[in-house]
Amino acid sequence: MSNNLFDFGMIGLGVMGQNLLLNMADHGFSVIGFDKDGAKNAALEAAATPGTTVKGVPELEDMVQQLKTPRRLIMLVPAGKPVDDVIESLIPLLEKGDIVIDGGNSHYTDTLRRVEYLKETGINFMGMGVSGGEQGARSGPSMMPGGNEEAYEHIKPVLESIAAKVDGVACVDYLGKGGAGHYVKMVHNGIEYAIMQLISESYAILKHGGLTNTQLHEAFKSWNEGDLQSFLVEITADIFLQKDDKTDADLVDVISDKAGSKGTGKWTSQDSMELPVAVPVIDTAVAMRTLSGYKDERVQAAAIYTSEHSDLSESQEELVKLVHDALYFATILSYTQGLAMLSQASTYLKMDIPMPKVVSVWRGGCIIRSSLLETFSKAYNKNAELSNILLNEDVASLVKSVEGNMRSTVALAAKSGIPAGGFMSALSYFDAYRTERMPTNLIQAQRDYFGAHTYQRIDIPGTFHTEWGQN
Repeated sequence: MSNNLFDFGMIGLGVMGQNLLLNMADHGFSVIGFDKDGAKNAALEAAATPGTTVKGVPELEDMVQQLKTPRRLIMLVPAGKPVDDVIESLIPLLEKGDIVIDGGNSHYTDTLRRVEYLKETGINFMGMGVSGGEQGARSGPSMMPGGNEEAYEHIKPVLESIAAKVDGVACVDYLGKGGAGHYVKMVHNGIEYAIMQLISESYAILKHGGLTNTQLHEAFKSWNEGDLQSFLVEITADIFLQKDDKTDADLVDVISDKAGSKGTGKWTSQDSMELPVAVPVIDTAVAMRTLSGYKDERVQAAAIYTSEHSDLSESQEELVKLVHDALYFATILSYTQGLAMLSQASTYLKMDIPMPKVVSVWRGGCIIRSSLLETFSKAYNKNAELSNILLNEDVASLVKSVEGNMRSTVALAAKSGIPAGGFMSALSYFDAYRTERMPTNLIQAQRDYFGAHTYQRIDIPGTFHTEWGQN
């Protein structure tokens, strides 16, 4: 049809949707967006780079009719019922072979359901995680698509052109079957929760040690120029310099300590238990955000449980070094737990997630991009079936190099009454993982004692039960 002019369509022209479309247009693709809000359609066209082909329309059918076949379109609408509503609106308008991508933060089980639901229509439905925020969407996001691999080949040229690039490699790739794209993004967000919690604990310890916001800026800026180089450390350094436009204070000092969340970290924590895989740093990060909401109770408890905590005797220079090493150690452990979860889910949920590609996609554009991912990438390229990156020699050597200062930092926080659950859970996970014989033999004895749950022995094969207390 002569009016099939556009290469790609977008449903939902909020900031993310608009910026992704404009990014595509800047790379030579003709794009069309749909939003019921006429102002958003006008804003899309007004923001287009001169000479690019960009159009906004207020009718869904109008957009679909103007797409080349097989039609390729992304929806960026709130997760849940809105996604199902859009799908129902699209079904009568699309044809077999068309490709619909959910680029929002949907739960992977919803994505699986939608893939199956649309199979009989012949419409290819894909879930795709997008990370990098509105700036990333405009200039180069990290994207995590999963679903039908054949359908991915049709969208690959567009996605590779707009993705962030690291060493010339696009931060997008096919990441597995079914709901794999959204599963990878969910775990990405869980790791994000964990690292943000660890950074906040680093801030708490350094602030307790007397560092000013200017000194905190210098510490984080220096860290970002070294082995802790990452997007989250970089923006943290910037935050300490931001002045409040309403007072003379630094902005960070007037922001409430009640944290918000969108729920994706909680999903990671919940779904890890279904596998099961241990992700205690992520679990702790979720719990700490919940605890932050108990502000009134925390104020009351602070008055009840006043106590003389020991001051930090270390020099500021020594403290900065200790906390740097603790953050480095715990950050590695955060990635360790998230990647172990993906490795297990790949097999258990039959998603065939290619681990080397996951860490490659995360190297640029996304919120958890970090120089550490280069090390992890080498580890997976050496052994794509690696169940836990702590078993890689290069990673092990990094962890060992800062283990002592990690222990010292946790001890300092505990003695000083500074809540550092992220650091503590990272160290506990590490100690448990490297312990050849854990004390859970006692738990097995207890379970058999009160519930006849049986146990296994270390010297004889088989399953056993004992009538306890008969001696």
